[in-house]
Amino acid sequence: MSLKVVVMEKLENAEMRQVDERHWNEAMVAALNHSNYLLVGGKEYEMLEGRLNVNDQLLELLVTAVKE
Repeated sequence: MSLKVVVMEKLENAEMRQVDERHWNEAMVAALNHSNYLLVGGKEYEMLEGRLNVNDQLLELLVTAVKE
């Protein structure tokens, strides 16, 4: 079983930008319980919150970029 996960970055001007969209397996989704940070495309993000979108059958993750 897999779940579509969309990663949305909250920008400094309060706008949102989609960073990633892909299907995650059960192990990846379960790992969210033990993670605070996410690496996507070589860039690190801090996870702020998640929302289960039942209507579209996906998990939406809100993140902010980690300053280097």
